[in-house]
Amino acid sequence: MSAPTKPPTILVIDDDAEIRYSLNRVLSSRAWQVAEAASGEQGVALVKKGPPPDLVFLDIRMGGMSGLEALQHIRSANPKQLVILMTAFGTAQTAIEAMKFGAFDYVMKPFDPAKVLALADNALKAHADLRAAGDQKPTLNIDDYREGIVGSSPVMQDVFKVIGQVTASDVTVMITGESGTGKELVARSIWKHSHRAGKPFIAVNCAAIPDNLIESELFGHEKGSFTGATGQRLGKFELCDGGTIFLDEIGDMALATQTKILRVLQAGEIQRVGGTETIKVDVRILAATNKDLEAMVKAKTFREDLYYRLNVVRIKMPPLRERPEDIPSIVEFCLQSLVKQRKARAAKLAPEALAVLVRHRWPGNVRELENVIYRSAVIAPGDTILVKDLPADLRAEVGPTAAPALSAPAVAGTGSASPFAPAALAEEADAPALTVGTALDYLFAQLKSADAPLLPQIERELAARALAAESGDAAKAAKLLGITKPALQKLLKE
Repeated sequence: MSAPTKPPTILVIDDDAEIRYSLNRVLSSRAWQVAEAASGEQGVALVKKGPPPDLVFLDIRMGGMSGLEALQHIRSANPKQLVILMTAFGTAQTAIEAMKFGAFDYVMKPFDPAKVLALADNALKAHADLRAAGDQKPTLNIDDYREGIVGSSPVMQDVFKVIGQVTASDVTVMITGESGTGKELVARSIWKHSHRAGKPFIAVNCAAIPDNLIESELFGHEKGSFTGATGQRLGKFELCDGGTIFLDEIGDMALATQTKILRVLQAGEIQRVGGTETIKVDVRILAATNKDLEAMVKAKTFREDLYYRLNVVRIKMPPLRERPEDIPSIVEFCLQSLVKQRKARAAKLAPEALAVLVRHRWPGNVRELENVIYRSAVIAPGDTILVKDLPADLRAEVGPTAAPALSAPAVAGTGSASPFAPAALAEEADAPALTVGTALDYLFAQLKSADAPLLPQIERELAARALAAESGDAAKAAKLLGITKPALQKLLKE
């Protein structure tokens, strides 16, 4: 049997004795240790004296020091202190100020005991996540990833190898993959490591430029060549002479423009719109698309000769769902970059939040992940992103076995909260230590009532948690689970 764990401690700060009494009774029903303070000054003194409580309930309107003032003092003394504000006035100003000064949440008076307990559960779970994240140390140096491409998975190692192979020549490269996988980063990496690195790199999004303007954008135009052409303009190919041009989303390019691109590749020359002069250009072309060019060639919507000219070497960028072991490193890179640019203060991600990210399918790929991290880092009140700071749609994906009950007893022999604790056991203050056997009994009892088979869900959940616990190291995560690395990768891809 594992040693009994110390119950969480909660401090209630309110100048109303009846409120303190009521909250004490509600919170004590979970066998949590509750202390009281009758003023903001007294509450701040208790927090500073230590040891700090796991959670603070703090009234906003009190005589003497107000709740918002006390919150600032408490957070100044202990930046990781979780505080739930209490108010009878649910105004916009209250909510804004509460979140601005780093409150975990706020609750309205009069209290609903069930909601208070649920909120305390969430806060104590967040406190456990903060402790787990507290010992995290950086595992990568962002200066080592100047290209902005992060990943050590086998599929990404193959990408890096091909990039290295094509940098020594001027061979045309076609980069394919879903939107958001980092195709432009690959193009920039090829340019930076090539002999053209000292010359311009120009990226053109072919899908973003109307068909009637793209030729002028790429090849330039002469004065008076069309309405609005009030002067001569140099196109991207002339401006990029000696350098590298990246034609993104080339599958959206009109057939007429495709013909002129083919001429550049064959003869190294262009003609401005409305001009008669042939202009020589020395430009390396890199192209990218998320479309099926082979199907487009068959459908006669993409020139076959241009396809073969562009597709000399192909680099296929894998979707993020095919390399989930790279997610921890990408997250860390994003957070370090945000902190370095002073765009956010959150520099860490709680293990439970990382497990949520590893499970997500990421239809928007790395770009979607970056946006989620940026949003969550801004929302997070402290230096650690918790599950509650993630977007609601990601939190909604967390299944019934993904978020352990906070007051659940520990699994014998593990010393940690069981991820499969029955709610009934979690609510019993004097419940015995939960064994692996009783956890399995509970899960087996759920099989008949489950909407979908539980075993695949449990396997995937354990795989995601193991990967998060080992900071993305697939080999260590596989060892932790007692399976092979390929078996773990298969589970994650599923």
